[in-house]
Amino acid sequence: MLRYTIYRLLWLVPTLLAMALVTFLVMHATPGSPLDPVAEGANPLSPEAQKNLAAAYGLDKPLYEQFGIFLTKVVQGDFGKSFIYKTRTVGEILVETFPISLLLGSMALAIAVAGGVTLGVLAAVYQNRSWDYVCVSLATLGVSVPNFVLAVFLIVLFSFVIPLFPTGGWNSPRDWVLPAVTLALGPLGIIARFTRSSMVEVIRSDYIRTARAKGLAEQPVVLKHVLKNALIPVVTLLGPMFAAVGTGSFFVESIFRVPGMGRFFVLSMTGRDYPMIMAVVLIYGGFLALMNLLVDLTYGFIDPRIRY
Repeated sequence: MLRYTIYRLLWLVPTLLAMALVTFLVMHATPGSPLDPVAEGANPLSPEAQKNLAAAYGLDKPLYEQFGIFLTKVVQGDFGKSFIYKTRTVGEILVETFPISLLLGSMALAIAVAGGVTLGVLAAVYQNRSWDYVCVSLATLGVSVPNFVLAVFLIVLFSFVIPLFPTGGWNSPRDWVLPAVTLALGPLGIIARFTRSSMVEVIRSDYIRTARAKGLAEQPVVLKHVLKNALIPVVTLLGPMFAAVGTGSFFVESIFRVPGMGRFFVLSMTGRDYPMIMAVVLIYGGFLALMNLLVDLTYGFIDPRIRY
């Protein structure tokens, strides 16, 4: 397993390099320029000012030279200065915002896993009965309702009608509850549906019928035999799911005023902030690759028959 892990980590280097190259080419092929004013109705820069700014940011150089300079700086841990937030470097912004998005995503995923697995188990054990219909309805609701609609609903309900939590901010644990729940509901519904589907399939297996025929109680059969063998499809989801919620959500962070990385990524896309776009894409790609590696290693602990 150690050799397999090292092999996957080595493959991470060309993967990120290819991702950076594709992002760089698509970014520069997109119409528009980072030197154009973003605000509507703003006065365009004079040709002389655009020329001076292009030279200052290195945009006047050939694309291959720009990409080479970018890679050289990235290896040294320098993503350059932001085009939008001119007084701050991309590294400063990421160091300040990424831990917040990661904490919010971790809390959301923990809620999603706990709630989704619970609903999925109940739906599978009580298949085609009242609990099944309730759990499936809640899972469908979680998948279908957009998080910005849920965010507004939770603010109205738990900040105004029942004033339990603040409307936003990131100053105390009470501020974390509503954004974490909002971000968790969608993944919770997906996990619940996959858990139910996988457990229903395992419950119908021959060895489960044999375990029941031997006189084992229902709870050990469900928890020890059914759930453990049904977790592999669910664990497969967690890698990309954690990468998605752990790198920031624009709507959730904007509505609840969470100073995370999601809003910076959207603003960088609309403002053509090349250094910020490259940094966030590489962080997401590296994070996704590491989460998938962790998921693959987890398979071996869930099912000892799996060997690498």
